[in-house]
Amino acid sequence: MREQTTTTAEIEKPRDIAILVGLSSPRLEAKDNADEESMEELEALVETAGGEAAASVLQNRASPDPRTFIGEGKVAEIKELVKNEEATMVIFDNDLSPSQLRVLTEEFGVQVLDRSALILDIFAQRARTREGRLQVELAQYQYLLPRLTGMWTHLERQAGTSGKGPIGSKGPGETQLETDRRHIHRKIDKLKEELEEVRRIRGTQRQRRMKNEIPVVAIVGYTNAGKSTLLNALTGADIPANNRLFDTLDTTSRLLTVSDTMEVVISDTVGFIRKLPHQLVDAFKATLEELEYADLLLHVIDISNPHWQEQAQIVDSLIAELGAEQTPCLRVYNKSDLFWGDIRPHGEDTVNISAKTGEGLDELLRAIDRTLDKGTRQVTLHLPYDKGGLLDMLYREARVESVEYAETIDVVAVCNPKAIGVVKPYIEGWVEPKEPWEE
Repeated sequence: MREQTTTTAEIEKPRDIAILVGLSSPRLEAKDNADEESMEELEALVETAGGEAAASVLQNRASPDPRTFIGEGKVAEIKELVKNEEATMVIFDNDLSPSQLRVLTEEFGVQVLDRSALILDIFAQRARTREGRLQVELAQYQYLLPRLTGMWTHLERQAGTSGKGPIGSKGPGETQLETDRRHIHRKIDKLKEELEEVRRIRGTQRQRRMKNEIPVVAIVGYTNAGKSTLLNALTGADIPANNRLFDTLDTTSRLLTVSDTMEVVISDTVGFIRKLPHQLVDAFKATLEELEYADLLLHVIDISNPHWQEQAQIVDSLIAELGAEQTPCLRVYNKSDLFWGDIRPHGEDTVNISAKTGEGLDELLRAIDRTLDKGTRQVTLHLPYDKGGLLDMLYREARVESVEYAETIDVVAVCNPKAIGVVKPYIEGWVEPKEPWEE
C-alpha cells in the first residue's frame, strides 16, 4: 500500500520547480520587456511544460547588466530563493545572450532557460504529426546555433587561447565548435528539405480542394482563446481542448457543412503568443501558410480575458507578417458566457459566441455563409435526354447531389453562377434575378 502511495506522489510531482525572473528597462524594446501580465503568462507556460513556479521576481533597472542581465545584487537574491525553494531551474521572461545564460547557470547552480527555450520545450512535447515534429526540431537547431559559442567557452579556455592566437595554437574548443556548427548546419538543411516535401504534398492537397471549389476557413487566435473547442463544437472533431497554452500544435482540418449550399474545409492552427521566438515564426510558417490560402479567417478572441484587446492586436500583427491581412476575417468573441462587461463588441464582421455552451454558433455559421457566398444556389434541373452532355459539365463544375432518370434527367445540384448561366433554361421555377436598378 505504501509503495502505491509513493508511486502516486511521484506521478503528481512536477517536472521542475522554477523561479521566474523578468526585467523591465527603458533600454529594451517594449515587446522585449517583462511586466506583470507577461510574467503571469510565463507562469502559465511553466505549468503547460509540466513545471511549477515557486516564486516570481520582476525587476526594474535602467539598463540590462551585460554580464548577468539583472545585476549582481539580484543574482544573490535569486540564488537565495533557489536554495530556500529547492528550485531546479530559473526561467527568464526575457531572451538572454549565450554568455549570460552560461554565467547565470554557473551562479545559480541550476539550469537557466529564457522564454524562447521554454516555448521550444513545450512545442517539442506537444508536436504530434511528422510536420509538427520537423518544425520544432528545425526551430530548436536554429535557436541552438548562435548559442554554441557560449556553450563551448570552457573548452576554449582549456586550450589557453580564445581562438585568435597564432596558427597551430587553436584549442579543442574551437575544433569542437566548428564540428558542431557544420553538423547543425547539415541538420538544418536536411530538415528544410523534408519540410519542403511536406509542403509540396500539402500544396497538392490544397490544389485538389481548390479544384473542387471547397472554400478553406482557418481558425486563428491567441493561444488558449478556445480555437480547438470551437472546431469541436462545429464539427464534432475529437481534438483535445484543454485550458492550457499551446495545446494544438498541428493543423487539424475537418469538413464542415455550413448550409444547404455550402461546405467548407475548416482548419485549427497553432495559437499565437507575445514574444514568440522568431525561429518559431519561421519554422511554423509551414503550418500557418494555410492562412495565406484561406478564403476566410475566424479570429477567435477570448473576451473573458482582461487583456483581450492586446492579445487580438498581437494576432493581427502576426497575420500581417504572414501576408494574410487581405483575407476576409470574422472576429469571433468567444467565452461570451464569462463576459461581464456592459456592451459586447458588435459590428458587421463580429460574432459573439460561447464554444463551450453553444451560444451564437448558428449565428457564426450564417456569418460564414454570408461572407463566402459567391452566388451558389441549390437547384433542381429537368434535362432533356438530348442535353445529357450538360450532366458531365455539372459533375465538373457543380456539386451533384442526386440524379434520377424519368421523362427527363432530374438533377439536384449545388451550382455556382457560371454553371447556372449554362443550365438556367432547365432549372425548375427559374426566375431571372432583377438587376438593382430594375427593383
